[in-house]
Amino acid sequence: MEPIVARKTRRTTEVYHGIIYFVPEAAERYGALGVQGFGGYFGSRAAAMGAVSAATVVSTFFNFRPQLVAEAIPACWGAAPPERWWDARLDAVDAALRRILGDDHATALETARAAVLATTAARSATTEGRPLAAAHLAQDVPDEPHLALWWAITVLREHRGDGHIAALVDAEVDGCEALVLHAATGEVPEESLRGTRRWTAKEWSAAVERLASRGLVDEDGAFTDAGRARREAIEERTDRLGLQPYEAIGEDGCAELRRLVRPWSTAIVSGDAFGFARKG
Repeated sequence: MEPIVARKTRRTTEVYHGIIYFVPEAAERYGALGVQGFGGYFGSRAAAMGAVSAATVVSTFFNFRPQLVAEAIPACWGAAPPERWWDARLDAVDAALRRILGDDHATALETARAAVLATTAARSATTEGRPLAAAHLAQDVPDEPHLALWWAITVLREHRGDGHIAALVDAEVDGCEALVLHAATGEVPEESLRGTRRWTAKEWSAAVERLASRGLVDEDGAFTDAGRARREAIEERTDRLGLQPYEAIGEDGCAELRRLVRPWSTAIVSGDAFGFARKG
């Protein structure tokens, strides 16, 4: 089984997991716990690890400005214990998926089949050296198929993310530098990457300078040939490190999982799935 299968499967299924970062249901649940704004992201995603320190979150999330994390952790644990954060996250996912895909999606045969495939892969994941994957794998699998599917995709996503961090560290790329390299691909604007992770313009420029001194970008942060090759090597290694769980369902199982999830991912990113119109 070629590592590219892991990348393709992640790309198709990522949206099903990623709704938790954008839907209004999440902000509403976290607000009910007493945390407004970006702090809810850190508490809800870190909750599977328990009441960990800000330093642990900086390390495992990797590319956020440490001062931003320190503003949220341990304040989130003061607002509510980790288990309530986990419950709030699942409740938000349940409400959002029902709103976007309909109540029938929660129990449809296709959802149940996708959940079987994804949970089989997730449960097979080896998690040595993968703290976020291990923490999410240790959570109880939800009974309802749509939530079991979300849980499994989350485990697989964090498994790949843990491996990606290992590949970046091995390549001697730090968190801010990783964002500079991402921006150089043109996939996401610098303003979005820097703004959501709260790096200052000065810190970003310093990261560009460090990478430029290694010949990976030019003074404007654009790729050199060496930089483009280095990032692709990191991505290819991430694919290799992320392949193992998918081997449990094989290439045919991955293709079936992608086929099942693709229309749901399309529906999630279309229209007003993220509820932005309600804010206007």
